[in-house]
Amino acid sequence: MSVPPPYRGRFAPSPTGPLHFGSLVSALASWLDARAHAGAWLVRIEDVDAPRTVPGAAEGILATLARFGMHADEPPVWQSARSTHYANAFDRLKAAGIVYPCGCTRKEISDSLLHAHARHTTLAYPGTCRSGLHGKPERAWRLRVPDGDAALVEFDDRWQGPQTQNLATEVGDFVLRRADDQWAYQLAVVVDDADAGITHVVRGADLLDSTARQIYLQRCLGVPTPAYLHVPVVTTVDGEKLSKQTGAQALDSAQPLAALHDAADYLGLVLEGGPAASLAAFYTAATTAWVRRVASLVGTSS
Repeated sequence: MSVPPPYRGRFAPSPTGPLHFGSLVSALASWLDARAHAGAWLVRIEDVDAPRTVPGAAEGILATLARFGMHADEPPVWQSARSTHYANAFDRLKAAGIVYPCGCTRKEISDSLLHAHARHTTLAYPGTCRSGLHGKPERAWRLRVPDGDAALVEFDDRWQGPQTQNLATEVGDFVLRRADDQWAYQLAVVVDDADAGITHVVRGADLLDSTARQIYLQRCLGVPTPAYLHVPVVTTVDGEKLSKQTGAQALDSAQPLAALHDAADYLGLVLEGGPAASLAAFYTAATTAWVRRVASLVGTSS
């Protein structure tokens, strides 16, 4: 029997603003899972989407994590410094003949999806440019997904349980390089996780829908698939995901313990002995509570 690789997890925030409570929940979950496995916890700044990046936000995020007692075990990585790696992966997929240029505008895709919805058919990208650009200028590049049973991607999420997605009918051929020449999130995260040797991904459930695409892309590139765990997303009173766009407030770095206890409560962690008096005491109790919490879930796997 082969020995599994040492645990390597990560927290990968986007520097579009300061850390807020929703970010803290994801950071804490990933940190606790790494510590529960006696593994490494890494930080990756996901600034591949340059137009959305706020100057100074990455440094602020790292400073806040440090103030909250979450220190990465290796130097942080910036996606903006890794374009060559994404280009190399893209070239491999292109050489394999499974990517193609797309000339569709957002309006054309939107109109097509609305038409499909009216006919009660798939809402996936319809593959308009699979057979060629038909006189349109090249805009984005898409990864061709298989049809039939080969399009089914199944995985067991450690929090959410068994998951199945049909890439052909639910997603369609998805973008790897955008019309503005930015690398797409799906490609960047797969390449980054593979290069960093990530074995476990712990993140918010808002990214659950992306996982099947990432697993398929991992298969295309011949890289390992990590174990996944998606924690519930923090929402507003209106049921929207808590984010900068929905009015999320920056974390108060002067009161880290209070915010950490709130995040632990949100994750359903019951700390023995009640509220901790120090960061060290909190993390010791929270790690034990995390192990109990994850063990109680239907989708558990180590």
